[in-house]
Amino acid sequence: MTAAVRVGAIDCGTNSIRLLVAEGVPGEPGLVDVVREMRIIRLGEGVDATGRLSGGALSRCRTALTDYAATMAELGVQSVRMVATSATRDAANKDEFFGMTAEVLGAHFPGAVAEVISGQTEAELTFAGGVSDLSPSDGPFVVTDLGGGSTEIVVGELARGEVRLLGARSLDIGCVRITERVLHSDPPTAVEVAEARAVVTEALVETGDVPVGRAARWVGVAGTFTTLSALAQNLGEYDQERIHGSVISLGRMREVCDRLVASSVTERRSLGAMHPGRADVIGGGAIVVQALCDEIFERAGLSELTVSEKDILDGIAMSVLTRLAG
Repeated sequence: MTAAVRVGAIDCGTNSIRLLVAEGVPGEPGLVDVVREMRIIRLGEGVDATGRLSGGALSRCRTALTDYAATMAELGVQSVRMVATSATRDAANKDEFFGMTAEVLGAHFPGAVAEVISGQTEAELTFAGGVSDLSPSDGPFVVTDLGGGSTEIVVGELARGEVRLLGARSLDIGCVRITERVLHSDPPTAVEVAEARAVVTEALVETGDVPVGRAARWVGVAGTFTTLSALAQNLGEYDQERIHGSVISLGRMREVCDRLVASSVTERRSLGAMHPGRADVIGGGAIVVQALCDEIFERAGLSELTVSEKDILDGIAMSVLTRLAG
């Protein structure tokens, strides 16, 4: 019988960097969480305007990654995969970032380095993670990963344990990017909100070739969706067990988004389930979610959203286990 192993997955996005240490048996489905961590580092701060990763952002990333590498080593992780997404793809000085990750990870895991994955690979990992706890019979699924710099929309199904993608698109809209580009006031003005909605609506035109209409269930993953679920449920604090697998009506989701868009950063921070590092950009994310509610209702006739704590991070961990199986 093959022994269980521990694997490490790191997802470094525009707004946050996250770690998952999980245990599983190579060649067999299923992972058990050992440690799951998240830090807001705002790696993509200013990238949309300057085209470069700032020194402060790189320093924040180094600090978090150093801690994550030490944690993985202490927990006996055997293999690591680190994926970097939107902010690093767009940065002129991305070599500086990759040099830093090679140095920090290599101290414990020789040869490990961050990788920028293709849009197709990102879609596959996002989908695999997002639907990992759902029944294949509930599909096909449209999985939406709303990040800081980009939003992925993936349609697919599960057949005999295998992921079959039907279509995917990555859009250059995310909570940090929309906020930095358009939402300059606190709270945003009506003009800024209208401009942000126009930017998002224009971006969604690019999803015309993604067969959203075939989806039987909409799944939202990553921090904006999980925070919105907590607020929709009126949770006094962030509760992963109540958020994972929660089903929220689109009407309720629109209400929560409207309130966030109209609120100041201080008002958002006062909400018990709100991570303080997310408060200044979640208004931009809420505008994206409102547009997605309209788009998915119109194209697929769906009236509710399933929110999953599992996402690309889980897909990354699953891919490490598959790699170890040979």
